[in-house]
Amino acid sequence: MRDPGGQTERVRRHYDRSAESYDRIIAWAERAFFGGGREWVCSRARGEVLEIAAGTGRNLLFYPVQVRLTLVELSPEMLEIARHRARNLGAEADLRVGDAQDLPFPDASFDTVVATLALCTIPDDRRAVIEAVRVLRPGGRLLLLEHVRSPLLPVRILQRVLNPLTVLLGHDHLLREPLRHVQDAGLVVEHLERSKWGLVERLAARKPS
Repeated sequence: MRDPGGQTERVRRHYDRSAESYDRIIAWAERAFFGGGREWVCSRARGEVLEIAAGTGRNLLFYPVQVRLTLVELSPEMLEIARHRARNLGAEADLRVGDAQDLPFPDASFDTVVATLALCTIPDDRRAVIEAVRVLRPGGRLLLLEHVRSPLLPVRILQRVLNPLTVLLGHDHLLREPLRHVQDAGLVVEHLERSKWGLVERLAARKPS
């Protein structure tokens, strides 16, 4: 896949550099904003499950034991931490270096695709959703936990002020709207839940049969 402006490569390098500190940095944000979100998403996964932009494997603890897991992560350094986590948990999973914008799987390969706190950093989040839908089987589900553009004007103004800084420092986009991409891709939204002044979104959507 083309990488306009080298954005994807810059994201990969950033997460390779920050892999060792990632869990420590993300832990406070999860406690403050996303508590229970990973459990909510993972508990709904069924069958053959693909997790995109899987990071350090923080979701591994929460998947049902009966699912068959494939994890894809852009950063080899992040993925290595996920491998250690999987071994320590005794979790069976196929862990691969890969790009969520250009997934190395045939059409209709998975029953569930999961993304948690991922679409905010993928350079082309719309493309990542399209790829997720492509590899979903008919009737399969896309499950998301993301921070998103708030519908509340004062909060949204603050996001606009902070967004250039968060993108510069962490490739973290504050104004994204995954729901729009999910609907444009033709998925049927089964559950949509927003919290924390509209900043946090939990979403479950089904690919029509």
